[in-house]
Amino acid sequence: MRLTIIGTGYVGIVSAACFSEFGHVVTCVDIDEKRIAEYNAGRVPIFEPGLQDLIRRNVKGERLSFTTDLAEGVKGAEAVFIAVGTPSRRGDGHADLSYVFAAARDLATVCDEGCVIVNKSTVPVGTASEVEAIIAEVAPGKQLHVASNPEFLREGSAIEDFQRPDRVVVGVSSDYAKRVLAAIYRPLFLRETPLLFTDCRTAELIKYAANAFLSVKIAFINEIADLCESVGADVKGVAKGIGMDRRIGNKFLNPGPGYGGSCFPKDTLALLRTAEQANAKLRIVDATVEANDERKKEMARRVVTACGGSVEGKTIAVLGLTFKPNTDDMRDAPSLVVIPELQAAGALVRAYDPEGRSAAEAMLDGVEFVDNAYRAVDGAAAVVLMTEWNEFRALNLPRIRELLAEPLFIDLRNVYEVDEMAKAGFHYLSIGRGPVLPMEQLRRSAEVIA
Repeated sequence: MRLTIIGTGYVGIVSAACFSEFGHVVTCVDIDEKRIAEYNAGRVPIFEPGLQDLIRRNVKGERLSFTTDLAEGVKGAEAVFIAVGTPSRRGDGHADLSYVFAAARDLATVCDEGCVIVNKSTVPVGTASEVEAIIAEVAPGKQLHVASNPEFLREGSAIEDFQRPDRVVVGVSSDYAKRVLAAIYRPLFLRETPLLFTDCRTAELIKYAANAFLSVKIAFINEIADLCESVGADVKGVAKGIGMDRRIGNKFLNPGPGYGGSCFPKDTLALLRTAEQANAKLRIVDATVEANDERKKEMARRVVTACGGSVEGKTIAVLGLTFKPNTDDMRDAPSLVVIPELQAAGALVRAYDPEGRSAAEAMLDGVEFVDNAYRAVDGAAAVVLMTEWNEFRALNLPRIRELLAEPLFIDLRNVYEVDEMAKAGFHYLSIGRGPVLPMEQLRRSAEVIA
């Protein structure tokens, strides 16, 4: 089938690459001439494991192309996917739908009769109806179908998520649109992927409800971690114990410095605004947003406390800046709160991230950026492990301890084992497991007691 993707941001380019890998002929359209030029030159401006190879293979196979010409890009397309940004609107938290509506207006005039216009962007309930109204206004009498097909892609594993999804959700308002979307996703039938057809409003809400629920799980385990520290329990054991219950599941039960990224913060706020407009209360989601915002500030306070109550003039090494590993995405990353809070307390911050430096430099002032973990910790009063990149999972601990001015290791992702860090001579603080003193200090304490 011939498909068009409007927007070559994260969702758009991953969807385009994967659809073309299925065998469809896909054209990507974007008004950003620089970005399209990069794609046409074989460069991928977005970091996602495996994406560059996928794009190059399908460009070479003439199944994937890029253009800034909308009319040319949609010519002959049986379906056009709108995959433009829907950022939180400044001031009120509503999703900014201006890009979606602008795309709908343009498509109404250039799409072929019978084309299916599919909202792939994350949009609030009722957006499909508004798109239908725009099309009817701009091109009265023209038969165009509107559908909703929300994405469920995790940054860092988006290709796997697209090609082997738990389910595909499609909202439609016509049998024709249903047949077209079923044909587009037919390659997944061999894997027996569930294809859930529903109305557009339900499909739109499924996306927001899913992200809100996962956000609640993260906020919940973070608060359980705090309780574990107070009562002497181990949050890893608690998470494992409750996660073995099939009604709960073991995903999103890793405590840390709070959620971030392009989806959870934006989508929970948008869902709350939708609920306000509908005079419905979402108390749990509201509490989750508040708890997550406070969580990030609390992480900075923990670092200050671990440093004896003051970080004035001290160098703090931060390992990892992006909101999660295997992405260069800095949007709403915990580091964007923790680092400025530390700087406000007088700390000098030296940081390293394998992929996020370029984006971080534009968002964080006064930070010294270096090109590896060992340069980051050299002479620092403490090291804070912020993002669990693979290269941080097996650091040379004796070397880290030797380079640090003080053997203080604050692990906000519970990457290391408590006993291991004690033996390595660190004063080790993690999440939900209590502080750990170096073995030699424990021995000295035991001798004093004896």
